Amino acid sequence: MAEIKVGQIVGRASYDCDVLFRVHRVHGNEAELLGEEVRLVADAPLDDLIVIKEDDRKLRKKKQKQQEESCYHLFRQDRKLVREKTDYEMTSGYTKKNAYFEVPGKVLHLDGDPLYLKKCTSVYDRLGVPVYGVYLPEKEMPDQVASLIEMVRPDLLVITGHDAYSKSRGPESDLKAYRNSKYFAEAVREARKVVPYMDHLMIFAGACQSHFQSILKAGANFASSPERVNIHALDPVYVVSKVSMTPFRERISMWDILKTTLSGQKGLGGLEAIGTLRRGAPFYEKQQATE
Repeated sequence: MAEIKVGQIVGRASYDCDVLFRVHRVHGNEAELLGEEVRLVADAPLDDLIVIKEDDRKLRKKKQKQQEESCYHLFRQDRKLVREKTDYEMTSGYTKKNAYFEVPGKVLHLDGDPLYLKKCTSVYDRLGVPVYGVYLPEKEMPDQVASLIEMVRPDLLVITGHDAYSKSRGPESDLKAYRNSKYFAEAVREARKVVPYMDHLMIFAGACQSHFQSILKAGANFASSPERVNIHALDPVYVVSKVSMTPFRERISMWDILKTTLSGQKGLGGLEAIGTLRRGAPFYEKQQATE
C-alpha cells in the first residue's frame, strides 16, 4: 500500500471510489478527507484509501467541467432574458435611448475550505456578482459572522464549507449526528441578530448532507440538504447569484433558483425570494474618486 500523505487525491475502496477526496489530515491509522468537488467531509482508515492516478483525475475533472459549464451557460441564458426585459422597460419599449446602469446585490461568502473559496470567487467574478470572500473554519463562523456583516454590509450571505451525516452518531433528526450543521445553524442565528428581516439579508447555509430543517428554522432563506445528499462546491454560488442578478421588484420561485444549480431539489431548498439587483440612470463610467 502506498503511503498516504496530506494533499493527495484519494478514493475510498469500500465505496468504489465514487467520490474523490483531498487528504486533509492523517492521524494514526485514519485520515480526515475533504471532497474534491463536493462539500463532504469524511474519516476513513488508511488501508481503505486508494491514491487516484493522474489520468483518472483528468478524466473525472473533464466530465465535471462539462457539467459546470452547462450550469454556467444556463445561468447566462437566464440572465440574457432578464437583461432583454430590462432593456425594454428602461427604454419605454425601445422608443427612447435611455442609458442605465445596474448594481447587483453584494455577496459575503464565508467558506470553510480555502480552495473552494478561491474557486467560488472566480465564478462570482465570471458571473458579474460582487463578492467579499472570507475563509473561516466552520467552528469559528458563529463568532465571526456578525462583525463581518457589519463591515461588509452585504445583500446576500453564504455560510458554507464541509459537512456530513453519520448514522452511527444518531438518527437524521439529531443535530449531533452531523459534523458541522450546528455551526451553520448557529451562524445563521447570529446573522439574524444583526439583520432580522429575511428580505434585507438573504442567507444560504449548509454543505453536503447538512440538516436542512434546522438551518431553515434558524433563519436561512436557502439551505442544504433536504434529502441528505452531497452538494457540489459551486451550488451556493449559483443560488445566491440568481438572486443577486434579478431586479428587486421581481419575485423568484425556488424552482427558478434550482434549475441553475448542479444538485437540484434533492440537495438544495428554501423559500421564494425577491431579487436584489437595482437599476439606475443615467449611465456613467466608473471612475476612481479623488480628494
